[in-house]
Amino acid sequence: MDKLEFSFSKSLLAWFERHGRKNLPWQKNKTRYSVWVSEIMLQQTQVATVIPFFERFMKQFPTIVDLANAPQDDVLHLWTGLGYYARARNLHKAAQIVRDEHSGVFPDDFEQVLALPGIGRSTASAVLSLADNQPFVILDGNVKRVLARMFAIEGWPGNKKIETELWDLAISLKPKDSAKAIPVFSHYTQAIMDFGATFCTRSKPKCDECPMNKNCLALAQGKQHELPHKKPKKQIPTKHTYMLIPIVNGRVFMRKRPQNGIWGGLWGFYECEYAPEFINTKQTLINEVLGNSVGSEFANLIETVRKIELNEFRHTFSHYHLEISPILFEIKTTLPCKADSLLLGGAKEVLSNKENVVREREVILNKETDYQDTLVNTALSNVITNEKVNNKSDKGLWFDIHSTPSVGVATPTLKIFKQIQSSY
Repeated sequence: MDKLEFSFSKSLLAWFERHGRKNLPWQKNKTRYSVWVSEIMLQQTQVATVIPFFERFMKQFPTIVDLANAPQDDVLHLWTGLGYYARARNLHKAAQIVRDEHSGVFPDDFEQVLALPGIGRSTASAVLSLADNQPFVILDGNVKRVLARMFAIEGWPGNKKIETELWDLAISLKPKDSAKAIPVFSHYTQAIMDFGATFCTRSKPKCDECPMNKNCLALAQGKQHELPHKKPKKQIPTKHTYMLIPIVNGRVFMRKRPQNGIWGGLWGFYECEYAPEFINTKQTLINEVLGNSVGSEFANLIETVRKIELNEFRHTFSHYHLEISPILFEIKTTLPCKADSLLLGGAKEVLSNKENVVREREVILNKETDYQDTLVNTALSNVITNEKVNNKSDKGLWFDIHSTPSVGVATPTLKIFKQIQSSY
């Protein structure tokens, strides 16, 4: 075992010197903050996908205090497209804890890092090892695969017993402390991640080129494609939801979702699990979908409501399929200028992109122009321009369908936006 242990760490570090990735964005000017952000983004997500998101995120929030001070909507907006939005919410919460309890400095103590929201044992180890060369080992998906093959460990790595065995093995294999100037533990951690991601891959491992193939038990037993064992298959259920979308002259209505549950904290459309035949009157549309966002005075201005069924599609989560039926409710009003003024509630729902303060704007009604032109070109275009929204506007806002919302929205919401854009 001693010989194999020495051979494993030494061979892996030698491989890293020749083939390891050393120019990723988060490897330049490394800090615990930047490494932490990259590690959270890389959970369940490939490097190539993460790079542009990481670069935009760090440009917007160059320090952990910048992240802590940002509105959650801004954080979720920059996360849109990465999925698993709980990661972004926890990242934001953790940044605020670091700001408030650690004087804005990401801690270098393992237990303090582990106590932050959204950080488990492997992530805490990765941050401190990669950023500070501390002697911690990691156990992400890539490492589990490498170790399961190298030592022919049977069973699904997610099983608690198997996971404990892999942790013990990972600790036993880490390199001995070295007096050399090179950051051994940092390099070793990066090496084993890179090796699993680029050499010992899930479907096409490069066994012929592997520097450790003579010591790989899975290869010797012809099990390199079988190990690690997959999670036992479980039939996932299919659910159905209707997304109901009021639209007035190219502006759609969305609400901010609760912090808990799927797409927590993101903006989205009203949902119901049953067929929306109940939306058969303008007053029901107001009461059920728009709620207290508009009043009875606006309801009296509704002339017609036309229901338009958009293309259905499926969105798949890890634990169920969701069949989505989007339905557009096209609202036509009399006196659109007055309706617009009522909808906007005094035109105080937008934050400037340049100034992080609520900007109040007057709705200017040009009586000499057509009412529809006035609605689009003056009132709504001045107020709901999909800039940063007031955090107090959780009751709902109207968004310009012709531009992408600059708040956090889920992938299905963006897909529906594109459907509507093609028709307006």
